[in-house]
Amino acid sequence: MKGTFALFDIAGYVALLLWGTHMVTSGVLRGYGSALRRSLGRFLGTRPSAFAFGICITALLQSSTATGMMATSFAASGMLGLAPGLAVMLGANVGTTLIVQVMSFNIALIAPVMILLGTALHRRSDDVRYENLGRVGIGLGLMLLALHLLVLTMAPMENAQLLKVGMQALSDEPVFAVLVAALLTWMCHSSVAVVLLIVSLATGGVVDGPGAMALVLGANLGSTLPALLEAHTPVARRLPLGNLLVRAFGCVVCLPLLHPLAHWLSALGDSPARIAVNFHTAFNLALALIFLLPVNKLAQWLVRLLPEPPNPADPGLPLYLEEAALESASVALVNATRESMRMADMVEGMLKDVVEILGKDDTVRAAAISKMDPYLDRLGVAIRQYLADLVGEALNEEDGERSQEIHAFVINIEHIGDITANNLMEFAAKKAQRGQDFSAEDIQDLAAMHGQVMDSLRLAITVFMRGDLRAAQQLMERKELLWRLENDASDRHIRDLRQQRDGGGGDVYLRILRDLRRIHSHLAAIAYLPLENAGLLQGRLVQGNHHSVAQGKA
Repeated sequence: MKGTFALFDIAGYVALLLWGTHMVTSGVLRGYGSALRRSLGRFLGTRPSAFAFGICITALLQSSTATGMMATSFAASGMLGLAPGLAVMLGANVGTTLIVQVMSFNIALIAPVMILLGTALHRRSDDVRYENLGRVGIGLGLMLLALHLLVLTMAPMENAQLLKVGMQALSDEPVFAVLVAALLTWMCHSSVAVVLLIVSLATGGVVDGPGAMALVLGANLGSTLPALLEAHTPVARRLPLGNLLVRAFGCVVCLPLLHPLAHWLSALGDSPARIAVNFHTAFNLALALIFLLPVNKLAQWLVRLLPEPPNPADPGLPLYLEEAALESASVALVNATRESMRMADMVEGMLKDVVEILGKDDTVRAAAISKMDPYLDRLGVAIRQYLADLVGEALNEEDGERSQEIHAFVINIEHIGDITANNLMEFAAKKAQRGQDFSAEDIQDLAAMHGQVMDSLRLAITVFMRGDLRAAQQLMERKELLWRLENDASDRHIRDLRQQRDGGGGDVYLRILRDLRRIHSHLAAIAYLPLENAGLLQGRLVQGNHHSVAQGKA
């Protein structure tokens, strides 16, 4: 019975260790995930900077798995190149070993202090960032406490014959040990927790140095699996597959050399626990030194191995809204952004040839554009549902604002699609049926206004993707230009009608002008939230109201 209770104790302490790791990761992501997301694109110009960033972000997150999933999503979206992404993962693999190095020392005395301070900060602070910093403190304290309790529980087990026999069997079969540890790491989604558990087993004398090293190899291999298995497209699989291949190469090289390596590492500390920890660091440092230089060639090979898939037969099916990413707001928001950009690309394709279709009465192309609207609506519904599933504790204030921006962008893009498919293309069909023609001046004015709308679409995408306040201000300022273009074209068209100079386009032409201006209004609306969040919108609204009153008096 004592053995049974001891096993329950170990399972409970491992669960506490996992929960502490989860609290640290979620606390950092909730409090500082948006800043990390911005930094990911800012400091990755070279392989050394990407490698250093991987080390730092993993030291903060306490999880190379979380870093891997974040980097995988950014690489698949094109926000992070594959080669820099691989360098990030090499750094993340080294960063996770630094955590284990620190945790392997006997610093359990500070665990109660960290839990106490973390709890006080979490409960007393009104600032979300400090609240999540308290969460990080609680998580670190729980991790240290769990490790201390594990070591105390393992100590008497040195004489437990059944456990020693089982661990000795794993030591005698290193390949099986690697597979067992890899499976355990995949189930736990935390190589840090599993390696620390292996260190606890080694500290208790349950496993020897080479056996602990084999288990460490398995933990390294298993930490690559969550990101790979949760990537659902070939492009998304490139980065985690590259990380898996790098780790697998290291395992194949090291497995036959466990005993000589253990002998060499004993110079830095001859206890099995110290050998396991130092091997974990040396293994990942060696892989980083081997693969950091040829990382571009590895990236090229992965692109050839996993090429871009053909476009889906149903454009309305979402490609990037992965359910597993909902656990990380930063990753999920990037996925929603990628899907929103698909909508923007579809709308750009629908708008691109509007003037030519209207001028040539091309009913075939008009019908094809009209058929795109249901696909656009389905994508919009899927994105909004995805954002609704994300709402909750996982969102910090900045992530909440980004979620609102994506939601507003999707709604405005949907409206533009509706106007294009249901109004402009319907006018094109009516014009062809009635045999109406637009004059050369009509087409010229339409082309000028359409060109301004397309320019504004590109500005709106810049605002959405980068939060560019300068572009947002330019987008708002262009509203007056579109009003003036519409008024000038309307006045000229009405004068031509009175002189019977055009072919009878009638009010269809005026409605087309109005709808192009309505499309631009939806594009300008994309700038509202960024400007409002930056405190730059109120003055513009006041100026706009004064301008409208002045126009009315005139």
